[in-house]
Amino acid sequence: MNLREKFIKRRLLAKGFVLDFVMDTVTLPNGKRAKREFTVSPSAVAVIPLLDPGHIVMVKQHRYPIQKTIYEIPAGKIDKGESALECVKRELIEETGFRAGKIKKLIHFFPSPAFCTERLTIYVATGLKPVKSSPDEDEFIERAIVPAGKVMQWIKCNKIVDAKTLIALLYYRAFIRRI
Repeated sequence: MNLREKFIKRRLLAKGFVLDFVMDTVTLPNGKRAKREFTVSPSAVAVIPLLDPGHIVMVKQHRYPIQKTIYEIPAGKIDKGESALECVKRELIEETGFRAGKIKKLIHFFPSPAFCTERLTIYVATGLKPVKSSPDEDEFIERAIVPAGKVMQWIKCNKIVDAKTLIALLYYRAFIRRI
């Protein structure tokens, strides 16, 4: 069965600083028409910074939409003209104050494909060397060096609630190396 929907037209509902909200009209596999509302978002990266095999550098920050301060791995959107690898290097320095000796791509995924175009690529960084951090002007972050065992406890007790962080850490633990 062909499940693909065919694009007919797009209507811009709202233009944001980072995201646009659009409504596409499509033809369904059965020939009927439907509307699809979603955000058009830039791609992003996230990185698991391993200070050593037993410690992960995380960031603690307030996330306004959920009104909670949470622990996450460093991440950010890819700027226009910037490669994913350049973005990972930049975000790692900005948010953690570390430069990586080695960066390896792990996996990519779509966090919310039902209503967002964002593609998120996860990396792991090793050989970290301290440098001066430089968070964005509107970014208030605390760096936290967390023992790997504690990170797994935090996942189990629901202290880590960020999807990219959960996916990255559990993927790394399952397929790369136990943390």
